[in-house]
Amino acid sequence: MSSDTPPRRVGQGVAERRMAARRLPVLPPGEARLIDRFLDAVWAETGLSPASRESYRRDLAGFSRWSAREGALLAAGSAELSAYLAWRARSGYSPRSNARLLSALRGFYAWAVRQHLRADDPGTLLASPTLPRLLPKALTESQVAALVSAPDVGTPDGLRDRAMLELMYATGLRVSELVELPAQAVNLRQGALRVTGKGSRERLVPMGEEAQHWIERYVAQARPLLAGKGRTPATLFVAAGGEPLTRQQFWATVKRMAARAGIDPARISPHGLRHSFATHLLNHGADLRALQMLLGHGSLSTTQIYTLVAREKLKQLHRMHHPRG
Repeated sequence: MSSDTPPRRVGQGVAERRMAARRLPVLPPGEARLIDRFLDAVWAETGLSPASRESYRRDLAGFSRWSAREGALLAAGSAELSAYLAWRARSGYSPRSNARLLSALRGFYAWAVRQHLRADDPGTLLASPTLPRLLPKALTESQVAALVSAPDVGTPDGLRDRAMLELMYATGLRVSELVELPAQAVNLRQGALRVTGKGSRERLVPMGEEAQHWIERYVAQARPLLAGKGRTPATLFVAAGGEPLTRQQFWATVKRMAARAGIDPARISPHGLRHSFATHLLNHGADLRALQMLLGHGSLSTTQIYTLVAREKLKQLHRMHHPRG
């Protein structure tokens, strides 16, 4: 391990961890090419999303830079991988972040064995971190109403933000699906979207009358002004000049609108609108299988987390209103 390794402090914040990561040695060129080969293979086999691809790239590059030698990925044994995981835990990385890293490492070494790049698979000897089962944090229906009403629809930016918030709550899209939504994927006549989600799975999602109303207003009044004369952007939602919006820009928008709506910005994220969509549908009697299709989950077990949210809500109501609660 390099002497430039960042200090091992517990509870480092995100900014501190990023600063520490920048002090690690540069990724050797051979390692970068090897990671690209692996990611190309995974993309061809599973349709890995761009966001997951970049996460895997960062995770694998992080280990290689920490090891500070050419060929570290193919030469590493389970003891060195475990040491890296332990270092990350001491440096304040969350169990969920380390679980994602473990997934990247296991995928890489399974691929390396199939490609005859090494004979053994050290990933099989790594223990998975214990993940707390966190219930999704959903807004109340009144909070959602305040949030989506917060943008100033008298401006092109505000009208776009209102349309985005309405659409996300109405459809439960992931943030990446929202900002990358192609304009041609929206059928205003039918009031539905054709969404390509994780694993390149395609689904048809109804948007509802309220979201459709704001999308129609945005497309007619704001999008041409934002895109600029003669420009036809591929994505539905655009920034000034017709550039696609990023997830970070939408994140900032949600925080800003939350503050304006009187909601603590620290308690809300764009993904919270997706959780609110699912929780409110389930509270109003939606079928779990239908919810799975709307959310684009590959497995029903992923969707079942929302039944715990509904169960907690019932417990709260019972405690509040039952004479023996």
